Amino acid sequence: MRRKWDPKTKAKIVLEGLMGGCVSELCRSHDLRPGQYYKWREQFLKNCHLAFEKPVCPPADPELAEENEKLKQLVGELTLKLNNGNSIL
Repeated sequence: MRRKWDPKTKAKIVLEGLMGGCVSELCRSHDLRPGQYYKWREQFLKNCHLAFEKPVCPPADPELAEENEKLKQLVGELTLKLNNGNSIL
């Protein structure tokens, strides 16, 4: 049966190796094959720059965007009514 490794554990193991830990001892202590460690390390190093990128905002909810537009339109109409009612000329 294959073990499932969560991303945090993988990162922790890879960082231990990158910080100078003996890879063979590290793999033995985690019951991990060295080949798997090196695959994780390669993936980690290819994607480590992503930690410094701005997070991507999720796409806006279409219903929320529609409601927002309606509210903007209503505020604009009410502002025009207020400005026209207060004109003293």
